[in-house]
Amino acid sequence: MMDDAPAGNASPDPDDATGKPSGKDPGLPGAAHGSQGGGHRVDVATNRHRVRVIHLGVTVADTQAALTVSETGLPDVFYFPRADVNMARLDRSTHTSRCPFKGEASYYHLLTEEGVVENAVWTYETPIEAVQQIKGYLAFYTSKVDRIDQTS
Repeated sequence: MMDDAPAGNASPDPDDATGKPSGKDPGLPGAAHGSQGGGHRVDVATNRHRVRVIHLGVTVADTQAALTVSETGLPDVFYFPRADVNMARLDRSTHTSRCPFKGEASYYHLLTEEGVVENAVWTYETPIEAVQQIKGYLAFYTSKVDRIDQTS
């Protein structure tokens, strides 16, 4: 996984050639939910703050209905409802990865005026039972976009 995962939580590593999770993975959505395994914990909480993703001056996502995923040893990650993401700026990737705590992640490329940002976004379309709240939500790698802001 990458240390530059979205806003705190590690995300699946689109660059991991083995297809195995690197230890950081996108978080889970929903009301505080705990998933444990060998001391590992994933909590999903509703976030009512305004959260935005901005890249090259363009707002790609803007919501007051984000989920914040807190995972053991990783920074928190914001997950956005699809309805609050400019899906016209995303193109489905063929890349996938697997997290033992969340399931299989699918990826999207971010389309910009300056070109494609590969595998900048991930989602769990069929997450494991313990983290069903994140189903269909999208998370962005902090290292692949200019800003992910949370305001009050």
